[in-house]
Amino acid sequence: MRVNQLLTYSTKLQLLLLLGITSFVTGCSQYSTGRLSVGYHNLNAKFNAYVIARDKMREAEIAMCRNRKEDYNQILPILPVLDSLEAQPVGDLLQDVIKKASLVPDRHQNSKWVDNAYVLIGKARLYKGQFTDGIETLRYVNAKGRDEEDKHEGLIWLMRAYVETKDYNSALSVAEFLRSQPLNDKNTRDYYLVKAYLHQQKQEYILALAILEETFDLLPKGEETARIHFSAAQMYDFLEKPQAANVHYKEVFRNRPSYDLSFFASMNSLQNEALTSNDVSTEGGFKRMLNDRKNSDLRDRLYYSMGVIETRKKNYPQAIRFFEESIRQTTTNTTQVPYTYLEMAKVYYDKLQNYELAKAYFDSSLALLPHTSPQFQKITERKDVLDEFVKQLTTIRTEDSLQRLSQMNPATLDKFLDGVIEKEIEEQERKVKEAQKLVEQARTLNANALNFNGDPADRFVLYDPVALNQGKLEFKQRWGNRTLEDDWRRSSKVATLLTQTDNITPVANGQNPVTVGGGDITKLTKDSPEWKAKKDALYRNIPLKKQELDASNQRMEDAYYKLGKIYKFSLIEPENAVKTFMTTLERFPATNYKPEIYYLLFLTDQKNNQDSWKTKLLAEFPNSSYTRLLTKANGSIAATGNLELEAIKDYEKILGLYQNANFSEAYAQLEMAIVTYSGSKIEDKYALLRIYLLGKLQGREAYLKALNSFIKDFPTSPLLPRVREVLEAQQSTSIKKNG
Repeated sequence: MRVNQLLTYSTKLQLLLLLGITSFVTGCSQYSTGRLSVGYHNLNAKFNAYVIARDKMREAEIAMCRNRKEDYNQILPILPVLDSLEAQPVGDLLQDVIKKASLVPDRHQNSKWVDNAYVLIGKARLYKGQFTDGIETLRYVNAKGRDEEDKHEGLIWLMRAYVETKDYNSALSVAEFLRSQPLNDKNTRDYYLVKAYLHQQKQEYILALAILEETFDLLPKGEETARIHFSAAQMYDFLEKPQAANVHYKEVFRNRPSYDLSFFASMNSLQNEALTSNDVSTEGGFKRMLNDRKNSDLRDRLYYSMGVIETRKKNYPQAIRFFEESIRQTTTNTTQVPYTYLEMAKVYYDKLQNYELAKAYFDSSLALLPHTSPQFQKITERKDVLDEFVKQLTTIRTEDSLQRLSQMNPATLDKFLDGVIEKEIEEQERKVKEAQKLVEQARTLNANALNFNGDPADRFVLYDPVALNQGKLEFKQRWGNRTLEDDWRRSSKVATLLTQTDNITPVANGQNPVTVGGGDITKLTKDSPEWKAKKDALYRNIPLKKQELDASNQRMEDAYYKLGKIYKFSLIEPENAVKTFMTTLERFPATNYKPEIYYLLFLTDQKNNQDSWKTKLLAEFPNSSYTRLLTKANGSIAATGNLELEAIKDYEKILGLYQNANFSEAYAQLEMAIVTYSGSKIEDKYALLRIYLLGKLQGREAYLKALNSFIKDFPTSPLLPRVREVLEAQQSTSIKKNG
């Protein structure tokens, strides 16, 4: 009896235990809303998935920050750009983040960590460059999320994703929604930073700074905050507010910056002090930093800044010397070189009007400048103008020099050409001696080079005398002695002619150029066949016959005409344009370009003889197309419908050039069309298009001036509300800046 009772009790216990386990398992389902189930999944979701994913994300972000290469020549982005290449070294970590965070929605649907996990997944995908998937994940958080703070965090990252993909309208829409939401402290700080980053990427620096000034109090001390202060200082520098910039440069040092960040903050601050105070000497102020051994690999940047200071002080020769020293001080890090070349090009272009040298330095800068640089496209457009300018200028100088040679008597010319060949031989001998000297210097350094203890792959090739000497010998064996210039690979190079009256270097236009590269000319003698062949080739370049002289004059005439148009429409230098057109008329009175030149002078020479050019055009060429344009401009046929049709047709053509980013050509045609179609019904459209072109070609100041002029010149235009809206937006940003 007792045994049966014990068996019954044991069976009941087993049943109760089985029932308890079944109830526990059923109650812990991820779809259950019971307190026990939710607590269980909250615990597992947090410590078995989310925390691990969060820590791996922090590890990946620290690694990306440590490996990031900043370009201090550009304004640092307020937030680091999401670059998939930068994230490649931590790709496995980011994949682990996605894998671990995905466990939360897969196995713990009823936990409170689902929204956090989705935000982590979205961030990881953005870091990996998977913007479409990342945006979809973050949008899902906003649509299905249950925690408002997590949804706000997801929206902030969604806004940043839109900024990275340059979808600024969507980013602004998200920002406008978040502006009305009650954000916690962390989300408020992150929202302000992304909003400032948005305006910075749109180059609305005034708005970006206004937001940052309200954000700095929310930021913890640390290197990232130092970096944001540095970015703010750079934007103030861009807006030509050095004193405000220096306030933030000083804040950089209070936030534990990296050495590079502190170096550039010190240098930029010192540069601003030198510009705003008469008590600070440029060379004296930088002497301490130049003598600091820790800055040995940054001396090129210091000399660059000293050159910038001298440029702003209008001491251009000294500025050029500092820029040249910057190039000489370059070590293994060559990232500064293209910006130094660019600054030199600007000095020669804007300040010294030496367009040949400006072209050379623009070419050098573009060859090394990253294509992602904001300045790349603008420099490319300016370089294209200079290429054409120098081409025409070289043609004029070449033909002028060759024609002067053609006027010499035969004996003098023959003697002169012998002198040209002799100078070429002397120059070749000088280069050979220099090469031998370099080889000897390399040999003396070989022992030191061979004692290099590090990995040979780590040695910069230009500081390895062995590799450098070997490269020089291989180059010389293949190409011969070549001048450092464009197109050095060509097997045929044109001989250099120097006139006795100047140092013009004309480029020959003959059919048979002289080969001067790749051979040893130092052994030539006057009686040798090679000498005679060289002299004959030089003779062929000189226009000695009438038809050759006519062809030379035609090339010069074309070049003067094209040069004048470049001055007027591309370089926007009306005085030089007038001088060039006048020279064309004086040297070539029978030129076929005369009616167009009269018309262009009528458009350009508005201060002096505008009416006289109009009179000449009407009197000498009454039936030319330019005369008809002039009469149209004066309204003689404005009553007909032909003017309106032609105005619309030309407007669409110019608009097409603008849309294709051919701004210089569009502006050139627009300037003529504005005069031609004065009084037409779409005259205001032409004026508005001109405003946009001025903004592209001449910058913000010209753009604002043109906007104000439009309001005065076209008070009844239907386009006026649009112009006022743009102008008010610009004025509001100025008010915020001053406030």
